Amino acid sequence: MTAAGLEAHVAVRRSDAFRLDASVSIPPGTTAALLGPNGSGKSTMVAALAGLLPLQSGSITLDGEVFDDPGAGVFMPPEMRKVGVVFQDLLLFEHLDVIDNVAFGLRSRGAGRGEAASRSGLWLERLGVGAMARRKPGDLSGGQAQRVALARALATEPALLLLDEPLSALDVAARADLRRTLGEHLSGFAGPRLLITHDPTEAFLLADEIHVIEEGVITQSGTADEIRLQPRTRYAADLAGLNFVKGVARDGAVDAGTHTLRVADRDLEGPVVVTVHPAAISVYSDRPGGSPRNVWQTTVERVEQVGSRVRLLTGPPLPLAVEVTDAARAELRLEPGARVWVALKATEIRVQPEAAM
Repeated sequence: MTAAGLEAHVAVRRSDAFRLDASVSIPPGTTAALLGPNGSGKSTMVAALAGLLPLQSGSITLDGEVFDDPGAGVFMPPEMRKVGVVFQDLLLFEHLDVIDNVAFGLRSRGAGRGEAASRSGLWLERLGVGAMARRKPGDLSGGQAQRVALARALATEPALLLLDEPLSALDVAARADLRRTLGEHLSGFAGPRLLITHDPTEAFLLADEIHVIEEGVITQSGTADEIRLQPRTRYAADLAGLNFVKGVARDGAVDAGTHTLRVADRDLEGPVVVTVHPAAISVYSDRPGGSPRNVWQTTVERVEQVGSRVRLLTGPPLPLAVEVTDAARAELRLEPGARVWVALKATEIRVQPEAAM
């Protein structure tokens, strides 16, 4: 791997009503997420990078090698690109067993039958589905099929990894399990990786950088904290409306570092992800009474104006984004350095399983 990574300016018109015109730059060893609603151009980006959809203008370069440049008359066919893709619909061959599905890419690149089978078996073992090698795709669960698709993408040792909504079809338990697996293998993949998703949980947990895409255009790029604190569009503000906290659940409580949150769900045990909407957190100048089960004192570290609302970033013991009105900011004198009390009802906290990464 060189330091070049992926440099792509993708311009494609899919219809009179939709045009994708977006640029992404991903260094080696970095996971970027393309995060946007349905119809925003995410899958079009995957098709263009994979060579399934030629550019009309722009260019795609990976580690200094040009994949597509209409202005220079360059177009590299899909089978020549060192790109591993996990498609949203998986696209496993139903007539082939699992190991032959994984070996297909290796065989198409010239590997012998024995070498392809050996390398495919190794990847299936790494991803925990070695015992499924002789089963057909129709005999697999959703999570198992996703692992096979990931093994097929990684077995060819690609220079770029594309993951198109890899968790969207899974139930909560399978999604948490595969998210852990993705985290492990993404961190060990030397090249650039692009995660396509409409789920901010996936993007915020798995990606180093997030590109928000709306109606075919990148509207904001940055880390999860940067997008959460300074959203530039209404859609990004909706994404920013989620605090993400990792912790360990036990007996109706979640230990999150040095702080413990009381939650309504008493059934979950083990590693979890907590999500809280900033508007669900109340701010007071003095310790409040009443029913909230979570009350603690903290310091206002940052204050950002977001439209008609004000977003605060609070400090330890549990840093959170909090949303208040202009009137509340003035009444409580909410400026950086102010000491405040915050309160959060247990019923406003969403908890889902999440294995530690």
